[in-house]
Amino acid sequence: MEAISSDISRTFKTHLVLPPDTNHMGTIFGGTILAYVDEIAGIAAMKHSRKAVVTASIDRVNFLSPAKVGDILVLEAVIISTGRTSMEVYVKVETQHLETGERTLTTTSFVTMVAKDEDGNPVAVPGVIPQTEDEKELFKTAEERRRRRLEMRR
Repeated sequence: MEAISSDISRTFKTHLVLPPDTNHMGTIFGGTILAYVDEIAGIAAMKHSRKAVVTASIDRVNFLSPAKVGDILVLEAVIISTGRTSMEVYVKVETQHLETGERTLTTTSFVTMVAKDEDGNPVAVPGVIPQTEDEKELFKTAEERRRRRLEMRR
């Protein structure tokens, strides 16, 4: 199977942080961010594989700064590396201030998705060709992250 450009999988999504999404401090619940991360990672993986996918793992979730009521969340997901049936998805979440437009990195994560056929069996996926400098750097370190994930499963 031929490798394809990471641009095929690149996915963006926006959300407005509303009061029901937040805790008593007015910042978004971490679980809400995780749900958004899982959803956009799944969409990116489906675009790459052209198959249904399931989440195999969510690792290295880094909450770097809060998102507050009224902030706009901007999520970006892209396939960074692939195995035979799995895809490592990098997800970046930024807040965008409504009035200034200033963006702040709030969350980064690596999600592993597995492509499935109609019967629920894992199915082969194409490789990926990273396009940006950041993607190329993450691609170089993907094997080490994969090794750590496999160690954790043992």
